[in-house]
Amino acid sequence: MKKADIGLIGLAVMGENLVMNMESKGFTVAVYNRSTEKVTHFVEGRAKGKNIVGAYSLQDLADALAKPRKVMMMVKAGQPVDDFIEKLLEVLEPGDIIIDGGNSHFPDTERRTKYVESKGLLYIGTGVSGGEEGALNGPSLMPGGSPEAWPAVKPILQAICAKVEDGAPCCDWVGNGGAGHFVKMVHNGIEYGDMELICEAYQIMKDVLGLNAGELHDVFAEWNKGVLDSYLIEITRDILAYKDEDGSPLVEKILDTAGQKGTGKWTAIAALDEGVSLTLIGEAVYARCLSAMKEERVTASKVLSGPAPSFSGDKKAFIEDVKNALYASKIVSYAQGYTLMRTAAKTYGWDLNYGGIALMWRGGCIIRSQFLGEIKKAFDKNPELQNLMLDDYFKNAVMAAQDGWRRVCATALMNGVPAPAMNAALNYFDGYRAERLPANLLQAQRDYFGAHTYERVDQARGQFFHTNWTGKGGDTASTTYVV
Repeated sequence: MKKADIGLIGLAVMGENLVMNMESKGFTVAVYNRSTEKVTHFVEGRAKGKNIVGAYSLQDLADALAKPRKVMMMVKAGQPVDDFIEKLLEVLEPGDIIIDGGNSHFPDTERRTKYVESKGLLYIGTGVSGGEEGALNGPSLMPGGSPEAWPAVKPILQAICAKVEDGAPCCDWVGNGGAGHFVKMVHNGIEYGDMELICEAYQIMKDVLGLNAGELHDVFAEWNKGVLDSYLIEITRDILAYKDEDGSPLVEKILDTAGQKGTGKWTAIAALDEGVSLTLIGEAVYARCLSAMKEERVTASKVLSGPAPSFSGDKKAFIEDVKNALYASKIVSYAQGYTLMRTAAKTYGWDLNYGGIALMWRGGCIIRSQFLGEIKKAFDKNPELQNLMLDDYFKNAVMAAQDGWRRVCATALMNGVPAPAMNAALNYFDGYRAERLPANLLQAQRDYFGAHTYERVDQARGQFFHTNWTGKGGDTASTTYVV
């Protein structure tokens, strides 16, 4: 009997769909699930007649696989991954490969890679983006971990992933250790930012301009034909057109409390750890937190008042401003995300291919968009690009959009409509382009109360000074000045 090419653990929706995808590309797949009735249900149902083998124990799974064995786990992140690794180490042998396709936190993948390698096996942690549809038809995959494992799994992963127009796969090796899951985490953080920006554009046009769901559907349908062409704009268009049973827009009947699984929060925490200004994604996470305070917000709405939204200008021109504000803010979101990846790559010793990452995100994933092609071009042109806004294409786009962007942020503020991500993006743009910020005063304050020292504009960098501001402090300085 022919041995299976790969094994998969975890037959929830994503796991099942990945198995069907692998089998459709010519691979034989062995499957296992902790509750084994799921294995029976799958192999006798959806997988019947296909090159899919049911395994009812991990030993059965290992015995069914060709060497080097490749086992992909699609299980809940956290302790279940560690538990399965321990069990797999009992039935696998040196040279075999364990793959984690869940949304694991990158430090866990760093740790697990070292641990599994210490046992003589190889480990891959890969981000899988695209949801259940992507898993079935072609996801974006971001593998990292043990480099020696890549040649063995590359034919499978690149066969099942999404492809862009020229056939290039939306999957390539990201880097050692936790690099793959780090890039997937940043992808998810950017996804948080994109979704929040779209929601802010929706609320500004709904509350300030008074557009109804049908009119908003038309706006997003038009936007999806231009520079904003993307999966998230496309589904927003469709959501706004969807009617409930009574014929009214379903979106208006959905409770305004957003959930989150934690990857956006991880991105914001990683940015704080790396000292990177990731303000837009941070605001997107906080916006979800604020939305969850529904009962408290209802109470506050009865006692705290703001301006009643009104608009007397040219609606069509303002909708164009909103489009520009959304596009410019999106550029900032990706600029911040890429800065985080560049900084973390230095910390962890990863050699990330930034243009390649944009290509991996071009298809299959939730943030797939026309926009990512321009990012790929920017890094192809200059692999050492420090910030997306310094590339000619993005610089020109932000400069062209900024007048409308400012009008939208000002209008939202004056009308009491929250737009935290758009405003954070504009503040970052203004801070990033400022030759001089008020941190001179901040550093003087730190030196005043804590003797933390400062540098001077009329002296070379790296020379530190302390002033006895009160005449009582003495000349002793702290050594905690960190830039």
